[in-house]
Amino acid sequence: MKTEIVAAVEVYPPRRARRSNRQSRKANPIARAVELLQKNEIVALPTETVYGLAADAFNPIAVAKIFEAKERPHFDPLIVHLPDHDWLDRVVHIRGEDRQLIGKLVDRFWPGPFTIVLPRKSIIPEIVTAGLDTVAVRISAHPIFSEIIRAFGGPLATPSANRFGRVSPTTAQHVLDELDDRIPLIVDAGPTIHGIESTIIAVRDGHIDILRRGPITAEQLRSMGFQPRSNRQDADTTIVHVPGQSPTHYAPRTPLQLIENAKSFSPDKNQHVGLLAWNPVESEKGFLVVRSLSKKQDLREAGARSIRSRSYRCGTSS
Repeated sequence: MKTEIVAAVEVYPPRRARRSNRQSRKANPIARAVELLQKNEIVALPTETVYGLAADAFNPIAVAKIFEAKERPHFDPLIVHLPDHDWLDRVVHIRGEDRQLIGKLVDRFWPGPFTIVLPRKSIIPEIVTAGLDTVAVRISAHPIFSEIIRAFGGPLATPSANRFGRVSPTTAQHVLDELDDRIPLIVDAGPTIHGIESTIIAVRDGHIDILRRGPITAEQLRSMGFQPRSNRQDADTTIVHVPGQSPTHYAPRTPLQLIENAKSFSPDKNQHVGLLAWNPVESEKGFLVVRSLSKKQDLREAGARSIRSRSYRCGTSS
């Protein structure tokens, strides 16, 4: 299967993106993506968090292609993206005592990088939820993704567009590096904004449990008067309850070393080293490449850039 890249940067240009010679200049990215999704194919799409691999959430055969392309184990559930708020009650059960709380959360954080785990309705196939009675749902804020899912007319199961256990892609090139010849289409809208996966929470008995940290923080939830609890996955457990809880998830292959001062670091012989710098760097001597995480020392910007900088592969030369 040849993977086609369709450029949507002219439609949504958050940052200037390098055009690949694999990109199509003529194809309508929205129409092309919707056409493939309606044929039960999988398509890589941009979101505000990372690039996702989308399929019709109601079609088990289409969803199975996600697991095959990603080499993802079937015990790891997927996030379902909704076209709009009206779809929430069509795919999940909301208990009466939790409805007001959930309403406040979705009014504040949807569309956006905020995923809620709720009891699923039978319309969601078990392959999506790994056989669990719950499903993780959100609404993306990315205009290209939003236009595609609305044109498609239904929910899309959309995990990150990379092979299982790898760092999630923040550019179309990252997707191509991971899934070339495994998927038919990548819609390229330039680098993602956040560079990390969405926050995942569950609502239980009037309480908010943070199951995966992300762009929406505990501090933001507290500012609304909530007292969120943090639940971390036990590395020895055999049951994954939400996406991203596997101990091997988001695992970079390049070694990372934390240093206090770039001047004091000396790489080994024949070692190619890149520097992700928080403080200003006076000299780039000794480093193959230097990237500033944030000139304004903004933590959110630094987080996004640290993930995006994975495209600069360094290591030991032969």
